Amino acid sequence: MCIIERVSEIPTTCISDTMKGLNNLSPTIKPVKDDYRVAGRAFTVKMPVGDNLVVLKAIREAKQGDVLVIDAKGDTYRAIAGDFIVGMAQTLGISGIIVDGVVRDLEGIKALNYPVFCKGTTIAASGKAGMGEINVPISCGGATIHPGDIVVGDIDGVVVIPKQLEETVLDQSLEKLEKDNKRAEKISGNREEIRKYLDEFILNK
Repeated sequence: MCIIERVSEIPTTCISDTMKGLNNLSPTIKPVKDDYRVAGRAFTVKMPVGDNLVVLKAIREAKQGDVLVIDAKGDTYRAIAGDFIVGMAQTLGISGIIVDGVVRDLEGIKALNYPVFCKGTTIAASGKAGMGEINVPISCGGATIHPGDIVVGDIDGVVVIPKQLEETVLDQSLEKLEKDNKRAEKISGNREEIRKYLDEFILNK
């Protein structure tokens, strides 16, 4: 199993805890449907406000399995894409789209059953003047993301794993997940164990 498949099974909250909460995107960036989950290597896009031609270029250049991560400067007036463009990304095998911005044609995007994470929806389309950059370091939702970093998103939000730390973060996240599961199995529904846990936790603070 490759690292993307392994990390895709870990909740974002667990990955975030492993990195001390320092690599999360803004909590305003959420999946358009609660059950959407995405994991993959970031194909980064630096997009000028209201000009999405570079998004089309990114869709053309990205590899299957990549996740488009788009710095749209947090703009919520003009959409970076609608269902037609999102559908092209899906057909070409891009694993999902994460954007610090908004989309439109929400009903159509939901019908695609394809992971899109954004700040919301709008009516206005973007222009296509042709500015922007791809595969460069970006800031998206307050987090720095480099091409090839791993991004993971679920109902709780989006977290980025720097490429140089991915093996360490994976191992530590799996250890934490196992520890959390054992704790829940031992304590949940058991009043005595809950009191014991709380007493130990409070006394250690």
